[in-house]
Amino acid sequence: MSNKLSNLIAVLLLIIMAVCAYTSMRGASATFDELAHIPAGYSYLSQQDYRVNPEHPPLVKDAAAFPLTFINPNFPDEKSVWKNADPSVWWTQFDLGTEFLYRSGNNAEKLVTWSRIPMIGILILLAALLYYWIKKLRDKKVALLVLTLFTFSPTFLAHGRFVTNDVAAALGFVLGIMFWLKWLKKPNWKNVILAGLAVGVALLIKFSLALLIPLVVLTTLIYAWLYQKSFVRYLALGLAAGLIGLALIWIVYQFHVINYPIEKQLAHTKSALATNDNPLTPLTIWMANKPGFRAIGHYLMGLLMATQRTAQGNSVYLMGMISGTGWWFYFPLVYFLKLPLAFHGLTLLTILGATYYSGKAFWKNSWSRLKHCIKSNFGLFTSFLFLLIYWYASIKGSLNIGVRHILPTLPFIYLLIASGVKFIFRKIKKSSVRIGAALGLVTLLVWYITVSAMAWPHYLTFFNAVGGGQDQGYKYVVDSNYDWGQDMRRLKTWVDKHNVEEIYLDYFGGADPAYYLGDKYKKWKAEASPSELPPNSYFAISINQLQGGRAYPVKNYGGPVGHYRWLNDEELIDRAGKTIFIYRVD
Repeated sequence: MSNKLSNLIAVLLLIIMAVCAYTSMRGASATFDELAHIPAGYSYLSQQDYRVNPEHPPLVKDAAAFPLTFINPNFPDEKSVWKNADPSVWWTQFDLGTEFLYRSGNNAEKLVTWSRIPMIGILILLAALLYYWIKKLRDKKVALLVLTLFTFSPTFLAHGRFVTNDVAAALGFVLGIMFWLKWLKKPNWKNVILAGLAVGVALLIKFSLALLIPLVVLTTLIYAWLYQKSFVRYLALGLAAGLIGLALIWIVYQFHVINYPIEKQLAHTKSALATNDNPLTPLTIWMANKPGFRAIGHYLMGLLMATQRTAQGNSVYLMGMISGTGWWFYFPLVYFLKLPLAFHGLTLLTILGATYYSGKAFWKNSWSRLKHCIKSNFGLFTSFLFLLIYWYASIKGSLNIGVRHILPTLPFIYLLIASGVKFIFRKIKKSSVRIGAALGLVTLLVWYITVSAMAWPHYLTFFNAVGGGQDQGYKYVVDSNYDWGQDMRRLKTWVDKHNVEEIYLDYFGGADPAYYLGDKYKKWKAEASPSELPPNSYFAISINQLQGGRAYPVKNYGGPVGHYRWLNDEELIDRAGKTIFIYRVD
């Protein structure tokens, strides 16, 4: 395959992904997290005040808000929802989002749509970067196989359309690892500076990117040992790269706190970290009151807030149960259920094939063979080491929100699988076996692409057949795995089509039901009794709320339970999109 043909196929795949992401995004209303991220980003650029949503770094929110600066929407900077915004009161950021998007005279759908365009840009940038990097690291065929798996991934297509930082986090890990490996291989100052900037950018995307720090330290030590380099020199250059990254963080955060009153920053830091017993808490509070250090202090405050939330966990539904701390097997389970079976088949066959063709038994000369293998495939080894660190942190943490939290691992899994496929084909000697393997690979890829195409435009609700598919996956897990509030616009279409005069609704998501339904919307509180419904009423409910209200409590869950079990006896008459159930209650 020529380089020109390879690049042409890659461009075609990028175009397909962009079209799929954009067209499927058009019908989706604001998701839960977008209600906080969009106004937060716009407040950073328009106010240069970082009081909202500090538990996430600013870079992705800045990108989402950038197109809005040309629209110049109304921002409620004179209202208490902005003036009294306090990061220690988690819900205030969502109140600001409701006010900004739906109650300030703005066209909410226009703001949401334009905010999502840069997210699709980040998705395509990640795809292009993967192709470029893997072509350099391995070869064109491996790069194209990885790009194909990426392009038709329902998970990336689902989350690459929304204003969140999960896809960007994957970009940050790829960027950081790619440039760190480049300077390890060629340790000149140009590469050290680029590595430092790449790590700095990564740390400005999401706080989980802090996992890059132990990864790059380990890889630096292992690389110096394997190639008999000076530990002192490599650690010194690594430290220099780290300081460059820190300087970039300081510059970006300094811009964001220019108009953030220092006394408010100090008060907010104290209140947000009041119950945080991390050893860095006193230093963070001290920095918040010092002009030269307040930028780094604000970064540390967000980092501490994020790590505290990860440790504390969240209310999470799983297969009829609801827990406040989650389960260790949550992420392995959603990984299995939310990724196509064709992909799992490819993974299994690659592992079996690579094991079969690996040659000598693994216990013979294992240490020397392992050392040689790592040295010959250091990029793949780094990817594997990253997967170990990230998956360990994910399983040990208590924040079980969705498959999107392990999304950054997928590009590296694709890389390992594609490299394994290449290894197998290189080892096959018989032409008949090679033809059979090629037909098997093509069959799996056609299956993979087909199920992805069938998931359009409801990529977020994708589950494989074992997980019940798009219509039944909610029985296993919900939240951002299935229902993030994306179907409010579809509920409006349903209400208009059926000439419904009023509908009671318990909604989960980032849209404002009153903005779409007007006087037809009757807010329903979970604790209300069904006897309060008028006879023959229309009742709609987000699946996230429904499953939480049906579930049985486990593991010290102390919230309300059982308040929607009465719907088990009601007939489901329709669904708005995939995620809003509609009943007619007598």
